Amino acid sequence: MQLQNYIGGKWQNYTGEFAAVLNPATGEELAQVPLSTNEEVESAVSAAKKAQKEWALVPAPKRADYLYEVARIMKEKKEHLAQVLTKEMGKVIEEGRGEVQEGIDMAYYMAGEGRRLFGETTPSELANKFAMSVRAPIGVVGLITPWNFPVAIATWKSFPAIVAGNTFLWKPATETPMMAYEMAKVFEEAGLPPGVANIVFGSGSTVGTAMIEHPDVKVISFTGSTETGKSVAELGGRHLKKVSLEMGGKNAVIVMDDADLDLAVEGILWSAFGTAGQRCTACSRVIVHKDVKKELEQKLLTAMEGLTIGNGLDESVKIGPVINEKAMEKIASYIEVGKSEGATLLAGGTSLTDGELANGQYFAPTLFSDVKWDSRLAQEEIFGPVVSLIEVNSLEEAIEVNNSVKYGLSSSIFSRDVNKVFRAVRDLDTGIVYVNAGTTGAEIHLPFGGTKGTGNGHRDSGVAALDVYTEWKSVYIDYSGKLQRAQIDTE
Repeated sequence: MQLQNYIGGKWQNYTGEFAAVLNPATGEELAQVPLSTNEEVESAVSAAKKAQKEWALVPAPKRADYLYEVARIMKEKKEHLAQVLTKEMGKVIEEGRGEVQEGIDMAYYMAGEGRRLFGETTPSELANKFAMSVRAPIGVVGLITPWNFPVAIATWKSFPAIVAGNTFLWKPATETPMMAYEMAKVFEEAGLPPGVANIVFGSGSTVGTAMIEHPDVKVISFTGSTETGKSVAELGGRHLKKVSLEMGGKNAVIVMDDADLDLAVEGILWSAFGTAGQRCTACSRVIVHKDVKKELEQKLLTAMEGLTIGNGLDESVKIGPVINEKAMEKIASYIEVGKSEGATLLAGGTSLTDGELANGQYFAPTLFSDVKWDSRLAQEEIFGPVVSLIEVNSLEEAIEVNNSVKYGLSSSIFSRDVNKVFRAVRDLDTGIVYVNAGTTGAEIHLPFGGTKGTGNGHRDSGVAALDVYTEWKSVYIDYSGKLQRAQIDTE
């Protein structure tokens, strides 16, 4: 199957170059994705710009009605969408269902904002004058999304853009374009007016760059690596774009000496090895108090023995493949880095190529111990199923180690001591903090994003997402019948 771009409410007959879309669990070719050019970007931006003028005039509650219909269709097609997601990305089917549900939840949530989109009213300092602020749509927005959450992250970005009165151009990752194709069909079935949603497949260097440089694309929302995000910010800054970045993480679970260790093990396993460690919120460091390190270490090793690895479509499998061969090579390189730095490899550390795993991209869940807090293994994002145990002597040291990395997305603490918990919540420098849970599991009604090398101050999800896709407009209405000058005629 050859995928086609969706522009102006129509499927475009693309005749240029295509790339293969492979199932990382089996190596099977699933589809071919267009490697679009600047011409397709220009066409999509033109369609979006034309549609936005009328779309902005549709009352927000009416715009929201389309999102309610999108939610209904996604709910009806949930299993189909989850199956497609698992095939192209590799995550196990229960995670695939969960990701689709996240998109459904976001549709309902942002549809609700259609009857809010609150501004503020405030007293004027002058008599017979009214003052207020309102949210206004920006225009055409460009969305650049990653392969690891091919539908959830796209809904975090597109649904607030829609309800706020914008139109959008979406460039999905070339590794996982099939969910974008499925979502285009959902938008079409929901009756979204032509040009509101436009999807152009292709590389970041071509399609992504063309979107950022186009003068009619007013906002760029990007999720991906910190290195690429810096380039997006630099290029966007040259063109005075509003740029929203959600990038990497080097997330840690802190386990204190009073923690429920069995619960901590569950949280660590889910956070570290779910999605084969390919989440920006994945736990890649466990910062553990010295008094419970050995016990936690043994419990983790025992629990890891029960992890089943294979094709995510198998309901019994807990860990699927990593996305491709390049990812495998990167993960393997960090195993050698860890060994060279003196860390102790306790489990895993190898690719898995036997039997049914032979044609896929599988890497064994890996646990290092005796990892130095300032080593490369503990500082750099690996994006795979690799966990480092770092020993500390106190809560204060644990927080210091957590905050030592250049990222600031998610952190977690396991403790029964409310005093320790509240100190950690205050002092951990991440955008998300979990207590007695792992580093993953964000809910759609709260802001998602982080500090330092993880982001640039904007947030996906929650009401905060609307700040990316709206401009504040202050309105003053003087009904005094005379000229009144603020700050001058107030005495």
